[in-house]
Amino acid sequence: MPDLSFLKPRSSQGWLAWVLLFFILMFSVASDQFLTLQNLLDLTETYAVTGIFALGLFVVLVTGGIDISFAAVASVVQYGIAALFINFGFDNAPLSILLALACGTLFGMINAVLIYWLRIVSIIITISMQALLFGLLMWLTDGRSLYNLPEWWVTLHNVLPFSLRGQSYQLGLPLCIMLIIAAITWLLLNKTHLGRQLYATGGDQESARRIGIRVGLIHILAYGYLGALAAIGGLVQVYRVGEVVPNALVGGELDVLAATVLGGASLMGGKGTVTGTLMGVFLIAILKNGLNLVGVSSYFMNIVIGVVIMAAIIVTHYKKRRETDVSFV
Repeated sequence: MPDLSFLKPRSSQGWLAWVLLFFILMFSVASDQFLTLQNLLDLTETYAVTGIFALGLFVVLVTGGIDISFAAVASVVQYGIAALFINFGFDNAPLSILLALACGTLFGMINAVLIYWLRIVSIIITISMQALLFGLLMWLTDGRSLYNLPEWWVTLHNVLPFSLRGQSYQLGLPLCIMLIIAAITWLLLNKTHLGRQLYATGGDQESARRIGIRVGLIHILAYGYLGALAAIGGLVQVYRVGEVVPNALVGGELDVLAATVLGGASLMGGKGTVTGTLMGVFLIAILKNGLNLVGVSSYFMNIVIGVVIMAAIIVTHYKKRRETDVSFV
């Protein structure tokens, strides 16, 4: 018999690849609209913002923390930039983007300071920050959407156009931005001393401190990085839809968390890869898209996502216990 051992996955990314293949084949059979180039391109375009958020959240998870306030940060940043244009005529694209990055980074750093120096559980602080920012945004704006936006922000650009079998296609700007951020995040985590410190902090915070790693600074950098990517994601979201809707992003945190956990990131820190995170985003995307194409209720989609997250967490904790089991029984 031929040796098929090479087909057995040796990592969580390997298992995830098989799961992706299974669902792609299943939805391809269930709907002839699923496995088309246009649908796949639309899928990647739609979930590019989720991917940007997931890459930032992944860096925080690597350090052993968690932050779910990124959607509120993105909403506040995009509304603030739009309000500057509408109320004061501020129409400078580079400065607007830099201001958005600065604001997002600041919000992320505030989370880190509160978590690390006050010794409060990260999920409690970030839930509070999410409620505070989103509540203030909705209260101050009465939930009004903004439409009269600067041309640089809402004008669609043709990026990497190509033709196939007489049909014209293109890779959208949101997808290109997500891939660039993925490359930067991969370089940060895998090719820099800072990346090794991020993993070390998540693996064992006390050990990291004893070998000279400034754990507090590492947390500030990680949460600040997520804040910056939240700002970018907010800007990209407005570019896609052409308007600022204050409550458009809040509520999608579950998809982002699911993608990072499915990609192999551990809620206890120190594990995961950029590739796995992107695979997790794509799995969430094809699940929602495929279920929608076969006519499944949107309410049931939430059940599926919840089950997938639960399964991923159970597997992650089981593997962690196996790795740390030193009993002699």
